Amino acid sequence: MLPRVARVRRRRRDGPQVWTLDIETGETDTATLPGQFNMLTAFGIGEVPISLSGLGESSAASQRLLHTVRAVGPVSAALARLGPGDALGLRGPFGVGWPMAAAAGRDVVIVAGGLGLAPLRPALHHLLADRGRYGNVTLLYGTRSPDDILFRRELEAWRRRLDIDIEVTVDHARSGWHGHVGVVTTLVAHASFDPQNAIALVCGPEVMMRFTINALRDAGLTDDTIYLSVERNMKCAVGLCGHCQYGPTLVCRDGPVMRYDRVRGLLALKEI
Repeated sequence: MLPRVARVRRRRRDGPQVWTLDIETGETDTATLPGQFNMLTAFGIGEVPISLSGLGESSAASQRLLHTVRAVGPVSAALARLGPGDALGLRGPFGVGWPMAAAAGRDVVIVAGGLGLAPLRPALHHLLADRGRYGNVTLLYGTRSPDDILFRRELEAWRRRLDIDIEVTVDHARSGWHGHVGVVTTLVAHASFDPQNAIALVCGPEVMMRFTINALRDAGLTDDTIYLSVERNMKCAVGLCGHCQYGPTLVCRDGPVMRYDRVRGLLALKEI
């Protein structure tokens, strides 16, 4: 329950009001999984859950974790202002990660909306680091405008590998944009995967995930092959306070990654 003190090593802007913090943990043996989250503390202000967006280079003295933060509230804005050498509190990692073992030998379809690409980034790193274990890998990414595209240089580097299909779409664009315009769900029908041997990883705003699920089901995927990162505000992160209760589940303990067939009824209720 008590945060340990960590320090920012680097700070990089990745979009409007979006910053990625490269954090030195002061520890060398913290096991993390793609899809898990940490509780980050801005001292004197508060604590918020932030998904891991990657692993930095570790040394003999300290492990490094990447967290991508959008400055939308007092705590996240304070975290986004931290610079190299500044201290913050860190608890974790917590939660259930993406099903990387279950994805082995299958096509993998990754659908991200907006900041939802950040929690999926470690899964992409995992897939590409051991590319031969997986079938076709497809990333479908949608965001509001070209200016909002996260990890732009990394997306271009992944394209150059030629062993991953990447399609990016925006809701609206000025002249000069030569990519897709429209919601990310329109890309699903044209993605290359075998629905009989595929798994889907989805993260983004809840309304985007609802429509994405419908598109994936129309493309032939079954409910037990679709995994979502369910976003609920977590307070204790250890299943005690009930703040992140999602029907019979607690997101901090049973998620944030959940298989769709297990939360299908809950996701249909907009008021939850």
